[in-house]
Amino acid sequence: MKNVTIYTKATCPYCINAKRLLEQKGVPYTEIDVYGMSQAQTDEVAIKTNHYRTVPKIFIGETFIGGFSDLDALNRQGKLDEMLAN
Repeated sequence: MKNVTIYTKATCPYCINAKRLLEQKGVPYTEIDVYGMSQAQTDEVAIKTNHYRTVPKIFIGETFIGGFSDLDALNRQGKLDEMLAN
């Protein structure tokens, strides 16, 4: 299974929903609070996400998939499990 990384803010409802969806599917993930990141780390993530402005920022492996709505859509389309496995 590929590593999942989620950049979050503690009070973000979309972040909470993304983590809940992954937990329900039994998918382990690494959570990184954006408030604890250095400017260099923030800049690096901005480049990797093409300056995606909102959280959560979700990566499966090295692939940026977007936020919660993107994760949810992949799950509903049956594509999330495939992405996690490959």
